[in-house]
Amino acid sequence: MALFKDIQLTRVDAFVPIVQTAIFFNDLITSVLLYSQFVIAGYLALLIIASGYLFSALMVIPYTVTFPGVFASAGLLGAGLQSTAWLYFFSHTGLPLAVIAYALLKDTKGRTSLKRPANAVALSILIVIATVIGATLLSTVGDFLLPKIMLDSVRVNLNVRTWYGGVLQFVTVLAFVVMFLRRRSVLGLWLSVMCFAWALELLLGTTLVTARFSVGWYGSRIFALAAAITVLIVLLTETTTLYAHLALSVARRRQAREMRQTSMETMAASIAHEIRQPLAAVMLNTEAATEMLSSHAPDIEEVRSVLIDVAQGGHRIREVIDGIRDMFGKERHGMVLLDPNDVVQDASRLIDTDLRMQEISSAVFLRSNLPKVRADRGQLRQVMLNLILNAAEAMHDITNRPRLLRIATDMTQDNSDVVITVEDNGTGVDGKNIDRIFEPFFTTKSTGTGVGLAVCRSIVEAHGGQLTASPNIPFGMIFRVVLPVQQAA
Repeated sequence: MALFKDIQLTRVDAFVPIVQTAIFFNDLITSVLLYSQFVIAGYLALLIIASGYLFSALMVIPYTVTFPGVFASAGLLGAGLQSTAWLYFFSHTGLPLAVIAYALLKDTKGRTSLKRPANAVALSILIVIATVIGATLLSTVGDFLLPKIMLDSVRVNLNVRTWYGGVLQFVTVLAFVVMFLRRRSVLGLWLSVMCFAWALELLLGTTLVTARFSVGWYGSRIFALAAAITVLIVLLTETTTLYAHLALSVARRRQAREMRQTSMETMAASIAHEIRQPLAAVMLNTEAATEMLSSHAPDIEEVRSVLIDVAQGGHRIREVIDGIRDMFGKERHGMVLLDPNDVVQDASRLIDTDLRMQEISSAVFLRSNLPKVRADRGQLRQVMLNLILNAAEAMHDITNRPRLLRIATDMTQDNSDVVITVEDNGTGVDGKNIDRIFEPFFTTKSTGTGVGLAVCRSIVEAHGGQLTASPNIPFGMIFRVVLPVQQAA
């Protein structure tokens, strides 16, 4: 390309409005999508990057109408010879600066102080429009004040080309470096790709070009359009996929909640029915014994008979409670032979959307040919969901490193047990509290109830296994679920 970059091709004035119109709609749609995300999440970083894309879209208008030969030989809006070149300069610095601000602010989770997000969006649009008008006036009315980039409507001033393209390259490369180092989401990844594409476009379209309508000039515009459209397609695809997963997750949660509510109502009715009769007999016999003992000459044998009935009623109540406990014992009907990998994959799919919305990168490593274990699929899946959610909450306030979650299945050295591990690099737990986190009602979280891990350990132990916790080096925690293989025999 370097050999042919300065070859002059046929001048096609219609090429400019065609390409610029496509870029305008691309950046405008992208800004609308980002503004929508801001309205939902309320994060200032999203408002800034949306404003950057809106600025890039609106700058297309004065750039196109002032381009020499498109609508008039010298351009419209009173444009001078340097107007179009400086409008290009301003448009290609505004969006990279917005990307830098987004990268620096996105981990702070700072929300706007305005009560209504729509007010912030309206204020942002007004500021962007005012900035575009100011840049346009400076490039047209103040054309004579700006350094001379163009010798005529086609040739570039080689004396200033180096610093002109150098400034644009510096801002764009800085945006790429900052965004690449602080990327922790799909949007951050593709903004890094976009910054890299901008750097290549500017290298081809400014630093290496000596005239408009050359091979390099045409190639840079086509390359910029292709890169911008690719990012928009990826953003639309990811947004659609995210909403699809979110809708599916909400439906599954609603179904699970309804099933739990039905089960709890059924169990409560059964417990009330089973306990009401012996409890009523105990209360009645207790009252009768009290009245007998309050008389002047109580019949001791009769009182003894009544107290025996009270004791028998207590035994019946205990039998009912033992029966309820047996319902949750390891011999209940829900115990089946299952593959632990299937449970892990099921839990991962259910929680995948929540993890992506929290910008958590998750990795699942499943050992092949794991032996089956005898377990209740629903309860074991609930244990995995609880451990994964706890790990996500532990990483909620992490901003100085990527949020990483690792889920793996393996075997013990003697192949007698299956091991499921959940690792995070969050805030971790103090060494003095590690042994207490499984105690009922003990919690290290300000909003926790302290029963989740206790219930998880009870479920795992009911399956004949163990649930342990240990520090993850250098950050976070590791939770291990150990299930015996011999139960599959």
